Amino acid sequence: MPPLPASSDPGPDARPLLIFSHANGFPAGSYRKLFAMLGAHFEVQAPPRLGHDPAHPVSDGWPQLQRELLTFVQARAQGRPVVLVGHSLGGFLSLMLARAHPELARCVVLLDSPVIAGWRASALWFGKRSGLIRRFAPVAPALRRRQEWRDVQDVFAHFAGKPGFARWDHEMLADYAEAGTRQLGGQRVLAFERDIEARIYATLPHRLGRLLRRPPAVPVGFIGGTASQELQMAGMAATRRLVGTHLCWIEGGSHLFPFEQPQATAESIATLVWQLTAS
Repeated sequence: MPPLPASSDPGPDARPLLIFSHANGFPAGSYRKLFAMLGAHFEVQAPPRLGHDPAHPVSDGWPQLQRELLTFVQARAQGRPVVLVGHSLGGFLSLMLARAHPELARCVVLLDSPVIAGWRASALWFGKRSGLIRRFAPVAPALRRRQEWRDVQDVFAHFAGKPGFARWDHEMLADYAEAGTRQLGGQRVLAFERDIEARIYATLPHRLGRLLRRPPAVPVGFIGGTASQELQMAGMAATRRLVGTHLCWIEGGSHLFPFEQPQATAESIATLVWQLTAS
């Protein structure tokens, strides 16, 4: 892969600044190994735990979460456009931010964050309005999520025994066991509060397809997992219209492919950013 284009004002670190926004329920520290791999090409910074700042409460369509990300980016960009990369929740927020503030972004890379549009958006709106959304996945499982363990080793063993985590890279699972929980008294508890996780799912923006009738004035790319059930549910038509040819796949990857295949994910991000910024 050719060297990545440097920022117009690289400063002491010539690597482009990449702001990575995490998926719902997975604090930024869970991606430590991926960030280390991306560090060969980028200066990586990430908001640690979106949705937990009382100044930016979770509400329908996530306007305050977007503002929380905006505040983080502005404090670190110091006037230079940045690469915005986001996984799931983080991808949606990165896209919304780039559309509202294109001057802040060089490009956007979405990791399994498909644009929900058409009849699916209408169904999402109805589910939120009626309250039915809280009875089904992913909201209902989030509310039932276990949240207490003896220690970090107990956390690791708990998730390692779940089918959904069977394909995870062991180092990334260990990082999630550490960063995804915190010490409270004599036990480990979820660092990402399950009520907030559920609230984020229940307030997913349903107008994003309409907003993208006027897409961001910056290039956007998408990386998806070929085994992602979330992509199958959301559809890819609107996303394909948005990203055009800037679309690639992680073979066999689920919605959580950054945790399953960090090396392939890092390489795909770097290649896609080079394509998006080369012109």
